[in-house]
Amino acid sequence: MKNLVLTLSFTLMVNETKNFLPPTPPPPTPYIQEAIIIKPIKKQTKSLVDALILVESSGNPKAFNKKENAVGCLQIRPIMVREVNRILRKQKSEQRFTKEDRWDCGKSKEMFYIWANYHHKDSSDEKIARNWNGGARGYKKQSTEHYWYKVNNELFTH
Repeated sequence: MKNLVLTLSFTLMVNETKNFLPPTPPPPTPYIQEAIIIKPIKKQTKSLVDALILVESSGNPKAFNKKENAVGCLQIRPIMVREVNRILRKQKSEQRFTKEDRWDCGKSKEMFYIWANYHHKDSSDEKIARNWNGGARGYKKQSTEHYWYKVNNELFTH
């Protein structure tokens, strides 16, 4: 046993004097880091207009809200038809919509895109949806937050 200790000591002394290297530091003490759970990014499965249709009417083109006089798949009111026609006049377009066009899902989508492209060229989906529900300042209204929650859920479900 004495020989072994002497040999190790002698070897360390030789190595230290030969190479003039400082002794290597001990390896770092392992520590436990708090686990971070990373949720996968959900992929949007629908367009905004399709999500709005599901929230507004569950996809029913014959949906009617008598209290608000809102009809069709996007629950369009007469004031929105007037706004879309105002935009079209401003753009010098010959195209116009009627209140009856609200019952046609294709024409309702067309009205939505005319409105959205005019008022929300660079807006987020949230701002567009909340304004669709709450008017020109809908994105500022607390009453439209739940509406956006429902639309956002539709955007990411099958």
